[in-house]
Amino acid sequence: MGINIFLFVRFYLFYDSGPQFFYTRQLLGSALAWARAPAAVLNFNCMLILLPVCRNLLSLLRGSFVCCGRTMRKQLDKNLTFHKLVAYMIALMTGNCCFKYILHVSRFKQIELVYRVVTCYINMCRHPTNGTNTLVSQTPTIFAFTTIAGLTGVVITLALILMITSSMEVIRRSYFEVFWYTHHLFIIFFAGLVFHGAGRIVRGQVSTDPPHNTTLCKDHPDKWGKISECPIPQFAGGFPQTWMWVIGPMVIYICERLLRFIRYLQAVRYKKIVMHPSRVLELQLVKSGFKMDVGQYVFLNCPEISQLEWHPFTMTSAPEEEFFTIHIRQAGDWTEKLIKMVENLPEGSQGPKIGVDGPFGTASEDVFDYEVSMLVGAGIGVTPFASILKSIWYKFKDSNPKLRTRKIYFYWLCRETHAFEWFADLLQVLEKEMDERGLKDFLTYKLFLTGWDHTHAAHVMVHFDKDTDVITGLKQKTHYGRPNWDKEFENMSFIIHIYRSVVGTFLCGPAALAKVLEKKCVKYSDVDPRKTKFYFNKENF
Repeated sequence: MGINIFLFVRFYLFYDSGPQFFYTRQLLGSALAWARAPAAVLNFNCMLILLPVCRNLLSLLRGSFVCCGRTMRKQLDKNLTFHKLVAYMIALMTGNCCFKYILHVSRFKQIELVYRVVTCYINMCRHPTNGTNTLVSQTPTIFAFTTIAGLTGVVITLALILMITSSMEVIRRSYFEVFWYTHHLFIIFFAGLVFHGAGRIVRGQVSTDPPHNTTLCKDHPDKWGKISECPIPQFAGGFPQTWMWVIGPMVIYICERLLRFIRYLQAVRYKKIVMHPSRVLELQLVKSGFKMDVGQYVFLNCPEISQLEWHPFTMTSAPEEEFFTIHIRQAGDWTEKLIKMVENLPEGSQGPKIGVDGPFGTASEDVFDYEVSMLVGAGIGVTPFASILKSIWYKFKDSNPKLRTRKIYFYWLCRETHAFEWFADLLQVLEKEMDERGLKDFLTYKLFLTGWDHTHAAHVMVHFDKDTDVITGLKQKTHYGRPNWDKEFENMSFIIHIYRSVVGTFLCGPAALAKVLEKKCVKYSDVDPRKTKFYFNKENF
């Protein structure tokens, strides 16, 4: 925001008081400065807009900042939030430019007679034989929509409108393909942006010999070219600068896409395909040279469904395993087609061709940097924590001395009982492993069923006295309803105050839950740095 404000003020003053734009301001008034200042801000934000979605670059930076504290890494984890903020600024500045551009045309129409006499200083109109200035034969409206600047301005504005409207959450969630394909209009947007300044429509006065004395000549246009003090002023368009702002990020993004294409060509082999009763597809995949860390995610492409669509999925396997696992829940057309395709496979055959791009880093990578971690998953959002819990199991199994974590609180919220099925086996193994090693207090987990009917409630009441839960088969009984987060944080603060350490709170779930947990982390963090403090981290794809 500081740089945006600085650029706006600097270029506003440059065009509002620069002597080379004196005559231009006579025609356009303050609209010139109000149009050019947003253009400078627009260039800066267009330079930034591609960088947050260069995921390989972010993963590289994230790995490089391991020794620089968690604050920098937390900012990198907010890449999509930053991408949206930059997009809002681009939309605001584009709207401003469009408004001022229309105002220019309107102003020209109001003073068309003056325009015909004076606009020749812009040197847009030259006699075909001797090259001298003549009266303008075009109307301002035709001039505005037949120039490079006018046409490219219309194109990039329409492309931006389509990208912004298709990015609305209701469209993105219900019609992801519309969002995906429309968002790739950014190619047209950037192409138009680069050529937009080539028309050099904004012109400033250049030096002549003898020099044109603006102070003397401004009130005597009839003497232009007749006296030595008032030679006919000469004007030239400014050198296009937009390409210099965006060329670097464009090259980085092109390299990013080339790397994605190379990864797409690398063979991916199926180790195992499992279809869980809850319509969750489990893919165990093997790829040469593939290395991952806990909580990371990959992008999947299935060319039989779509050549261009890539969708992110968190890996549920541990780095210690020789393969990587992905659990996919039906949540849209793409996932539905993939699940149906796998269900219709002949027995013993390989699955459809899959392209894998990644892995990419997330906030969950930092889970082992905290002595106490609080993991919260909602529905299929449990996937990064499956990877974490599996890795913990391997670390205990191998007696890894580097394990810093001393306590983990795990919360899982689900609407349906079937959703617990595929993950309960892992928890049962962990539960047994911790008991055998005398570490049953290391992992505290609570499962919450947020939706049930009377039949299910009656069944639970009948089997209430059993040692294991009727849904999951775990010793820890399932809770019904949503967690009382105030109570959970209060109990946690009371128990872990003995550690006098920070608590890493990690969420993979909806935005509404993220707002609640973030507020609770602030509320229950002690101002004394020697006491308990909660740090909130959220997964972003």
